[in-house]
Amino acid sequence: MKRLHFISTLATMTLLQPWQYLNALPDGTVAMPALFVGHGSPMNAIEENRFSKRWFELGIQLPKPSAILCISAHWETRGIQLTASPQPETIHDFYGFPEALHQAQYPAPGAPDWVEKLLKESWSVPASADPNRGLDHGTWSVLMPMYPKADVPVFQLSLNTNFTPEQHYALGASLAGLRKKGVLIIGSGNLVHNLGMLKWQEAGFDWAIQVNNSMKTAIQEQRHADMIQYRNLSTEILKAIPTEEHYLPALYMLGMREKAESLAFFNDETIMGSISMTSFIIGA
Repeated sequence: MKRLHFISTLATMTLLQPWQYLNALPDGTVAMPALFVGHGSPMNAIEENRFSKRWFELGIQLPKPSAILCISAHWETRGIQLTASPQPETIHDFYGFPEALHQAQYPAPGAPDWVEKLLKESWSVPASADPNRGLDHGTWSVLMPMYPKADVPVFQLSLNTNFTPEQHYALGASLAGLRKKGVLIIGSGNLVHNLGMLKWQEAGFDWAIQVNNSMKTAIQEQRHADMIQYRNLSTEILKAIPTEEHYLPALYMLGMREKAESLAFFNDETIMGSISMTSFIIGA
């Protein structure tokens, strides 16, 4: 996509309207960074390993947020939905793992006040609150090591299956003002995610490492149009992204990055053949 056409496309999206008031508010006492987290196996929630250790360290190093908004690969809906339960349940949306993982609980409070505030704004696409939806493992498996006390309110935004990648990116840009109100925004997925080719005990396949490196270069160079039109990034891209849901949370985080903001990678590994744990933090 040519740059001028890309900018024009974003400028004409009415999707940005609901969230513009957030950017107009004065800064909160603490402006929060934004994170894209490669969440990988849900076992990271209860295992002490190099990935969960880094999440734990981030929970100590970052300012304590007033709330956490997570955009997870594991909640897809038609239209936009927000979790509105005051005490969201821990959803065990997987099978075949040890009983200890199925028994794990993350009893963080919800953030219905935030949801109510956001939904008072007019939306150009369907948006609603789900009072029954809990937290899926894309959210709690990361937050359990990061905030083990479960004392920060948490809510989720669903991935609208009617959106194009451009629209997901644009919604991410319009969410950025929440950071100035002390909300930590986390996109949880994986840049490379192909369960059909997964090999548990192996390092990353050459093609997976190559695709991951291509993405990292585009992110570092702020070539966001290339990340949106990701099918042109690599000849192996369809192996890396056979379905979009694990990739899209990264676009939300890129959308909310201001041009001069810092960016750093962490947990930068490609594992199990076809899974990238590569993560990045913006504005820290």
